[in-house]
Amino acid sequence: MGYTLEHRTTRTIEKGAHAPLGATLTAGGVNFALYSEHAAEVFLLLFDDPDGAPTDVIRLDQRDKFIWHALVRGVQAGQLYGYKVRGEYRPEWGLRFNDAKLLLDPYAKAVTGKFRNVNNLLLAYDPRPAAGDLVPDTRDNTAIVPKAIVVDDAFDWQGARSPDLAMEQLVIYEVHVKGFTAHASSGVEFPGTYLGFIEKIPYLTRLGINTVELLPAHEHYVDDVLIEKGLTNYWAYNSIGFFAPEVSYSTRRTPGCQVAEFKAMVRELHKAGLKIILDVVYNHSAEGGEMGPTLSFRGVDNVAYYSLTGPPEAPRRYYRNYSGCGNSLNLESRASIRLVMDSLRYWIDVMHVDGFRFDLASILGRSEEGAFRSSSAFFDAVSQDPVLTRAILIAEPWDLGTYQVGNFPVDWSEWNGRYRDTIRRFGKGDAGQLADLGWRLTGSADLYGEDGRSAFNSVNFITCHDGFTLCDLVSYNDKHNEANGEQNRDGSSDNHSWNCGVEGDTTDPGVLALRRQLTKNFTCMLLFASGTPMILGGDEFARTQRGNNNAYCQDNEISWFDWNLASRNQDLVAFFQKAIAFTRRFPVLQRRKFFLGEDLDDDAVPDLTWFSPDLGYPRWQDAEARTLCYQLDASEDGSDPGVDRLFFILNGHFEPQRVALPPLASGRDWHRAVDTSLPDGEDFAAPGREVRLDPPDHYVINPRSVVVLLARRP
Repeated sequence: MGYTLEHRTTRTIEKGAHAPLGATLTAGGVNFALYSEHAAEVFLLLFDDPDGAPTDVIRLDQRDKFIWHALVRGVQAGQLYGYKVRGEYRPEWGLRFNDAKLLLDPYAKAVTGKFRNVNNLLLAYDPRPAAGDLVPDTRDNTAIVPKAIVVDDAFDWQGARSPDLAMEQLVIYEVHVKGFTAHASSGVEFPGTYLGFIEKIPYLTRLGINTVELLPAHEHYVDDVLIEKGLTNYWAYNSIGFFAPEVSYSTRRTPGCQVAEFKAMVRELHKAGLKIILDVVYNHSAEGGEMGPTLSFRGVDNVAYYSLTGPPEAPRRYYRNYSGCGNSLNLESRASIRLVMDSLRYWIDVMHVDGFRFDLASILGRSEEGAFRSSSAFFDAVSQDPVLTRAILIAEPWDLGTYQVGNFPVDWSEWNGRYRDTIRRFGKGDAGQLADLGWRLTGSADLYGEDGRSAFNSVNFITCHDGFTLCDLVSYNDKHNEANGEQNRDGSSDNHSWNCGVEGDTTDPGVLALRRQLTKNFTCMLLFASGTPMILGGDEFARTQRGNNNAYCQDNEISWFDWNLASRNQDLVAFFQKAIAFTRRFPVLQRRKFFLGEDLDDDAVPDLTWFSPDLGYPRWQDAEARTLCYQLDASEDGSDPGVDRLFFILNGHFEPQRVALPPLASGRDWHRAVDTSLPDGEDFAAPGREVRLDPPDHYVINPRSVVVLLARRP
């Protein structure tokens, strides 16, 4: 290739061990181990300065089980390093070795900074010839590539332990680490960082949240095309370090401080009684397709890590792209499965997170031919792992080409996209929603009831990072993504949203009141339904993205939390607080099992009873029926001895409805706990101060509203 790479070091080098992979501190040194089945030679480069030349270039002469390894004496935590891997450059056969390119250790636990493709030096192929990716680039890029950092796993956890909460008890809050506190209004000392996040934990506990789900916090790469537009990969679904916390969310006080600061955030969350779920992206890497950069996996062993394809004359030149991001990891490969399993265990055992939400998780079950299998090698490996049996596992059950809601293994919960779509449609008054609404409100037994799972395996959500915020869902008919620089072509056009009569900002009091009412409706349907609720962070105070439903590239005030809104919308925040508290007051709303419609405690009241407004059977198949009522037996759990039934009325109609109420035994009366059509402060009664109905036999529910009644002694 015209590039010279030779062994030179004054260090004491010993054989070392092939396990564990990565850089591991030992007595008197560091053991380095790198998997590469198809490499001819592997060189370890040590650095004192991330921008300087290597102090040592060490040829790894030992190889066991395709793992190249050495123990380097005199090296300690904080040491900077990288790899260069020598081998054939034959892209048509999947071989893309280029020892002119410095590579990040796939097992790096921290990185010195961000990758930037200066002068196309991150490309392993020469971008000038017309041959595409078939000619290697011989320019050395060592100076511009971020370096891996040797990390000491020791940390003072101060006795903090994960709170003992079952899945059905969780109220999940999806949030971006940086966006949570980056806005000047956050008032924290370290805005946009792990440490800044800690300062807002009291807000979460006051709200009633007991679980945070963080958007990806793995080290990620920002694509050239976004940088050229002045944008960035804000959501960070473009991982390049599956063990390394994102450096830009740290204070950068010292190299590698992101590890200790991430751990500090986890520790303080646990101390406050909150679990932490990490959104992880193992379906693809940041290296993209064949024309993408070579940062790590591609240069270490392209064939081992990626799912490859191509015509007969070049059968491994191209990348299967189920993610839409250029490549897919090969989760039928031993190297990839081991990488992902080691990463998951690391985040549980060393970083103390409680679980994971898997982005585009159906890819993890695809065979090399592309078919989804719930018994794939990866799912089987997870089910047998003693560490992961205690982890929360949540799938995003779709990818670019397949929709697998309800089809994941028994160990897994799922983002329920069916729930989201049905609740949105009913909430804006669409016809023909009642039958599906009944399934979604009661845990989606049609999806999860036949395979050993329970209601909590349905992670219910109405909004998430991908799409409109709840405020925008009731404020915009159409997406407004012009700031993304793609002429508003990106993002979904099928949002089931309604602007309540005016697109975007308005001062019309009638429109604003209706939007607030619909927001409360959605809140009730989310928190009072069976399943595990997930709130999009900021929805509780009407956070807006100005109609942008694909803000993946907006690291600015479009995406950041404006805490001034929390002050201006305190009544809405209070509504969320009361709704969350209501679910804990009545554990029947956090029920683990599916409802059966049977009397389970010999009180002549079935656990679930459906009604139409006239106390008849619901008109499930009537497309024009938009009002649904149901009663839950609240006496089984004994949570409030004064209350034995809950009665829910959901009116998606634009007209009021007269609803007959089931008769109660002597000494009991129906009381109103919630009516979303009432003014702020009157819409949600305090416990024990619910309003007794008079007359007691019916309730007139206002248009587009939700009512909750309870049966109790006067």
